[in-house]
Amino acid sequence: MAGRGRSGDRIEPSFSGRPARDDDEFSLDADDRIAGGRSQRRGGSKPPPQRAARRRRREPREREGGGFFGFLRRVIYWCVVLFIWAGIGVAGLVVYYGSRMPSASTWAIPERPPNVKITAVDGSVIANRGATGGEALSLENMSPYIPEAVIAIEDRRFYSHFGVDPLGLGRAIVTNFTAGHMVQGGSTLTQQLAKNLFLSPDRTLERKVQEVLLALWLEQKYTKDQILAMYLNRVFFGSNAYGVEAASRRYFNKSARDVNLGEAAVLAGLLKAPSRLSPARDADAANARAQLVLAAMREQGFITDSEVKTAMSQTPASAKSYWSGAGHYVADMVMDELPGLIGDVKEDVIVDTTIDKSLEKKAEQSLVDVLDKEGGKLDASQAALVSIDGTGAIRALVGGRDYATSQFNRAVKAKRQPGSSFKPFVYAAALEKGLTPYSVFNDAPIRIGDWTPENYEKKYNGEVTLATALAKSLNTVAAQLVMYDGPDQVIKLAHRLGIESELQPNASIALGTSEVSLMELTASYAAFMNGGYKATPHVIRRVTTAEGKVLYENTYDSPPRVLSEQIVAEMDAMMMGVIDNGTGKSAKIPGWQAAGKTGTTQNSRDALFVGFTSNLTTGVWFGNDDGKPMKKVTGGGLPAKAWKEFMIAAHKGLSPAPLFGNGQLIADPNNGQPMAQAAPGDGQAGDGQLGSGQPMTAEAPPSTIGGIISGVFGGDDNANRYPQAPVRQQAASSGNGPVPPADIAEGGGSNYEGVVPPGDVGGAQTTSSVQPRRTTLLDLIMGQ
Repeated sequence: MAGRGRSGDRIEPSFSGRPARDDDEFSLDADDRIAGGRSQRRGGSKPPPQRAARRRRREPREREGGGFFGFLRRVIYWCVVLFIWAGIGVAGLVVYYGSRMPSASTWAIPERPPNVKITAVDGSVIANRGATGGEALSLENMSPYIPEAVIAIEDRRFYSHFGVDPLGLGRAIVTNFTAGHMVQGGSTLTQQLAKNLFLSPDRTLERKVQEVLLALWLEQKYTKDQILAMYLNRVFFGSNAYGVEAASRRYFNKSARDVNLGEAAVLAGLLKAPSRLSPARDADAANARAQLVLAAMREQGFITDSEVKTAMSQTPASAKSYWSGAGHYVADMVMDELPGLIGDVKEDVIVDTTIDKSLEKKAEQSLVDVLDKEGGKLDASQAALVSIDGTGAIRALVGGRDYATSQFNRAVKAKRQPGSSFKPFVYAAALEKGLTPYSVFNDAPIRIGDWTPENYEKKYNGEVTLATALAKSLNTVAAQLVMYDGPDQVIKLAHRLGIESELQPNASIALGTSEVSLMELTASYAAFMNGGYKATPHVIRRVTTAEGKVLYENTYDSPPRVLSEQIVAEMDAMMMGVIDNGTGKSAKIPGWQAAGKTGTTQNSRDALFVGFTSNLTTGVWFGNDDGKPMKKVTGGGLPAKAWKEFMIAAHKGLSPAPLFGNGQLIADPNNGQPMAQAAPGDGQAGDGQLGSGQPMTAEAPPSTIGGIISGVFGGDDNANRYPQAPVRQQAASSGNGPVPPADIAEGGGSNYEGVVPPGDVGGAQTTSSVQPRRTTLLDLIMGQ
């Protein structure tokens, strides 16, 4: 064994003769030996003194495990154990639920639903449309009170926590436990954003764990300001408003850029319960919550005591239950037309409209003023207005009394009988047929088949000129003109000027029995205002993306000619008589030439006035949605009054300009009778001078609004660019001038296809009542 490196000397163990040792050393005495122990136990001897002493020294240590401190140590010990196990359990849940989520590398902020920003001609916002109801704003562009109010009431440690606030969570647990029910949440703004962006509203443990994970990811990916901006632009504020811009416009009718301290407090207070605390639903609850927000802002040092007092007077008392303002009728109209222009909206777009917001407000106010003053006693509950310039651009549109109450657009979607406001098309067709404003017809009882038209006042005037008949809105003369022209010719002219609705080819069309919309009727009148060019009504000028890319731009700057200058001048002169001496006297505008026509349907179910100056053509309708008759309301009553109020406001500050042709009549060289004045010889309409009588031509640019529609009169090729209106025909003559159709003059059968049915018109007196055809200076120049 020595070969293995061990010493050859044996060392025997020794248990005696050792120096003194410490108690902690391991050793055996003789008494501890097995043999010795047995003999001693058998002999009943006591343990040796040294062993007894060791036992006494152990007793105090055993007693130390009891008492209060021992209990406390055990509690701490087990708490640590439980905490460790709880941590392991939470980690397991996080791992499990996290594994059910997509890979973090695929996480991305979902695109905000596209917004449609609708602006007026001055660039101001009319409305926002889309899923959110408002555009996104950066923190720098919104009122500074908004983020301060939200942080103060929702997450006061937002800028210091890492996405999850343990202190806030603990405080919420204690508060809820003390109250006995849920009174405070522990989620941070980052967690709320994560929930809104990615998760369902279900209150489950899985969703909460995923919310925390996503919050941590957001905090790592974005800055605090970016997170706050995303939150404020996406959070729900009630009443279908998502984001502060939509909420500000919904409740305060202003941009979030302009929100004051009190309004910001209301918005921040909504976040707790958007539907219940909405100012549109419970103004008192909204204001009470706003006071708590102000107190929290003061506590956080965002505002001072004096600012709190000021803000308390700024909090709005209430908000309408729905979007309010006539501009929303325009916004709805834009959204109806937009898909047809650019297809589906897939990104934020800006729609520039033709609307003038100042005119829009004046239009709405004029209708409200008249309805409030006289609508109740005359049983008129609704009204609508459309105002169009010479190019067809809609400058103001009001679809009803109050958008918040009813969103139905009566100016565009409602079709009503226009009554006598349809007569200008009848008269214009007659002028194209060869008659003049001073052709004479007999105002007397007539019968056309089974139809017997009567005048509104049930009185008759005998022989009258067409100008007088139009001014007084004589139904019998209009009915005769339809039979003279033929209903088909009237319909063709109406369609040519802009009426798109289907019109029935019968004699009663003279009295406006076919239904049309107020917008198409008004746009058709614009041809009389602009010198004879079609004015296609449109509200959208341009559509661009947020980056400025043009998606659509209208092309209504090259309208076709639909009426000759001579017909326009004669019609304008006659329709001026409606306001100056006829049924539209209530529409007179001091200092301005104006022309128009009243319209009233049977039993006063509808009342209209459509008229124009050299700047605007405006149509106004009054009535009831259910067709209930009003109390003797005519077009010369409420509609004319509202028209006048609006047009005076719209022309305030503008220099008066005459109508096309100056609205005057020139003398017939044959007999001295006045005729409608054509444009002056130099081609400039409206200077009040009698010129050579030469008709206005495409080569002679006028100064009217029709002449400044993107240079449509300029250039050598303009004569062939647009289809020409029919040339006035020479009326058939039998020695006495123009003769009405045989079926009217003689009571015989109808010679006109589409004319219903043959009629008798006051016997033979009708023929004799028609004055001989007068040759105008225009006829002499043109060799007719």
